[in-house]
Amino acid sequence: MVAIETMATIAEQQQDFSILPELPADVFTAPLKKPAHVGDDWLEPKQTEYTSDDDAIWNDLFARQMEVLPGRAASAFMAGLQKLNLNRGGVPEFRKLSEDLGALTGWSVVPVPMLIPDHVFFWHLANRRFPAGNFIRTRETFDYIQEPDVFHDVFGHVPMLTDPVYADYMQEYGRAGWKAMRYNHLKALGALYWYTVEFGLIEEAPGDIRAYGAGILSGPTEAVFSVEADSPNRIMLNVDRVMRTDYVIDDLQPTYFVIESFEDLYRQTVERDFDRLYRSLGPSFTYANSAVIDVDDVLHRGTQEYWLRGGRGSGATPI
Repeated sequence: MVAIETMATIAEQQQDFSILPELPADVFTAPLKKPAHVGDDWLEPKQTEYTSDDDAIWNDLFARQMEVLPGRAASAFMAGLQKLNLNRGGVPEFRKLSEDLGALTGWSVVPVPMLIPDHVFFWHLANRRFPAGNFIRTRETFDYIQEPDVFHDVFGHVPMLTDPVYADYMQEYGRAGWKAMRYNHLKALGALYWYTVEFGLIEEAPGDIRAYGAGILSGPTEAVFSVEADSPNRIMLNVDRVMRTDYVIDDLQPTYFVIESFEDLYRQTVERDFDRLYRSLGPSFTYANSAVIDVDDVLHRGTQEYWLRGGRGSGATPI
């Protein structure tokens, strides 16, 4: 495990996260209407009592992913599934899940009603709490759901939190969010989250690229596409470059960024001087999501055929 005490500049060392810090008035965040039944922490009073039909949806989603993930998902993710016994059937009970996860890395899983404000999300991560959607998709939205549900959040994200270094990275990302807000560069930090936590790849051995990002691991098409298809670029992670790169929110990614190890991810982010980086960033992204630039360490330069044919909306085959 990388020692937390040696971490430098991604986090605000003096920030007090024991209570929800006050959001500065000059910080720009997306406006979200808070449901009346939750407090400022946006936590649900209790986890949803899922029906047998809900549990069946979870089980079917789980079974579908397990047909494609072996050999394509990061070893740490597959090990996390086993450590948390996520194959026991039905939507996991958060209390038991938090007990098991807490014993491994000190994290817990807490229910939230919907997407929550950035500053609240960062605060929960900084306290080693992972907010998970307190609902599950329907049969009608089985293949694609815009807002992350309990399957995406728990199946996709939580197994990775059993890895000690990755678990520390996620806590530091939460602490880093407050610095990004003060610079009004949430979009840039969001790109880092997108290309690592949601759609990150790892090279576990030469030529053996696997997925650790939850957006990949919770969907069957992208689990194959991200590591095997000819269309997307696969480029070694460079934090400065990633935070200047646009991304796709409703289709497969034109570019994936690859890490050498979770220790490598930790070093590249936690030890980076983000104050200097934020001062150099413009108000918008510099690079298109399909770009390959001269500083890139390219593992695979994609054909971009899937997107040239029109992507998801056109019915293009993800190849």
